Amino acid sequence: MIFKCIKTVFVVMAAMVSLNSFSQDLIARQAPIDKKLRTVDSLALQKQIYEEQVQYPALSLYPTWNNEYVHAYGSIRIPEAYTINLRGFHMPTPSTRITSKFGPRWRRMHYGLDIKVNVGDTIVSAFDGKVRIVKYERLGYGNYIVIRHPNGLETVYGHLSKQLVKENQIVKAGEPIGLGGSTGRSTGSHLHFETRFLGIAINPAFLFNFPKQDIVADTYTFHRYGNHSVNDESNAQQYNQAQRYNSSNEHSLQYYKVKRGDTLSAIANKCGISLSTLCKMNRISKRASLHIGQILRCS
Repeated sequence: MIFKCIKTVFVVMAAMVSLNSFSQDLIARQAPIDKKLRTVDSLALQKQIYEEQVQYPALSLYPTWNNEYVHAYGSIRIPEAYTINLRGFHMPTPSTRITSKFGPRWRRMHYGLDIKVNVGDTIVSAFDGKVRIVKYERLGYGNYIVIRHPNGLETVYGHLSKQLVKENQIVKAGEPIGLGGSTGRSTGSHLHFETRFLGIAINPAFLFNFPKQDIVADTYTFHRYGNHSVNDESNAQQYNQAQRYNSSNEHSLQYYKVKRGDTLSAIANKCGISLSTLCKMNRISKRASLHIGQILRCS
């Protein structure tokens, strides 16, 4: 009887060992399959994210897609700071002649640059993106186009003689979108070009160097309190004064592109200004973090 019990115990133990070995073997064989499935899932997720980014550029920043209004972001949340990637750009026109700068003009704000082009000159998209608006405005932009880009910017192209794209169309940087003209409120053929972030106008000269047909730097850091929208009269005067200063001194403005190992103190020394002046110009604290490629104004 005792011998039978011992034999039964050994049989059970052997079965358990065999089962354990079999389970481990199954797990070992399943591992590559799981890894492959994870890879497939990852690729599918990446594809889905890419498709969403193409269909809805800068989806994390913009809560809506509106085909009606250029300035449709009155109550949107503006981040304290946001770095805009300018790589992959294409100049909207090969013309280098600026006929009207960003800033106050004729007792009203001019929110873009006017670039001399002739009627029929090809105008192209500055970045990859999706066309949000293709419309006509008799007392303003004339024939115009608004494109939203994955980097968070929206670009506006005004006074076109002809629009070559449709709303919701996906475009690539450098792809023709319209022809130069003088439609709308215009006194001669030119391209009115705006760069906006969440509806806030940024001087295109801070991003693009038209004489050199290049971008100013690889990235541009937007600061909410450095580029604020004018929502009431109390802010309007301060904003206009700042823009007037930028417009009148644009030819002498100098910028510094942050390199590896740079500090605010070292940059201030290179620019020949004090640390406090550098920080005040860029509306940052003396303990602000820097990143490679960041653009700082230094004059």
